Amino acid sequence: MSENQGYPPEVRERLEREAKEIIARYPKPRSALLPLLHLVQSVDGYVSDRGHEFCAEMLGIPKAEVVGVSTFYTMYKRKPAGEYHVGVCINTLCAVMGGDQIWETLSEHLGVGHDETTPDGKVSLERLECNAACDYAPVVMVNWEFFDRQTPESAKRLVEDLRAGKPVAPTRGPKRLCTFKEASRVLAGLSDGLAHEGPSAGDASLEGLRLAKEKGWTAPRKEDVE
Repeated sequence: MSENQGYPPEVRERLEREAKEIIARYPKPRSALLPLLHLVQSVDGYVSDRGHEFCAEMLGIPKAEVVGVSTFYTMYKRKPAGEYHVGVCINTLCAVMGGDQIWETLSEHLGVGHDETTPDGKVSLERLECNAACDYAPVVMVNWEFFDRQTPESAKRLVEDLRAGKPVAPTRGPKRLCTFKEASRVLAGLSDGLAHEGPSAGDASLEGLRLAKEKGWTAPRKEDVE
């Protein structure tokens, strides 16, 4: 079925039910646009034309506004992403720690460039500006889960395990790595029950807190800095 024909009735029914649940969380329907874009992305693997139309219809806004938002944010894909979307941080700290080499190695190994997907549909690749995990540089993300302190060799093993269907667990977070579509449902605000599974922070992130407690450091009082 062409995406221009809209969603099949059973898919449309589920999308409407979940969209209404999401919209009800906001004081104004338009505020639910970002999670609704993730919702339709969880069906198509990207934000399709029928996804744009669905969001516009559910929120009562012009389709042009929906397209304008979806094309602004890089987490919304304009073409199908891989089952496992691999993001390599190439921002300053990760880059000097080896992120550029990881990117070049994976791009050559997979035969794809930025925001491109392997022919088997398993892996897509993206250059990311920052994963907000500088204390674990260089960092790779798969479907927005962290794989810390990577090397070109470990990153190659990671993508090969993903393509082979082997179980892969993030460094932090849930023990089971979800697919790109499943991750999109979570980002839409639909719980998968794994939010509290696995550690969210490790030794590197907590070192400053440990030192502060050890040395009795406290934050400056407001009146002392004015």
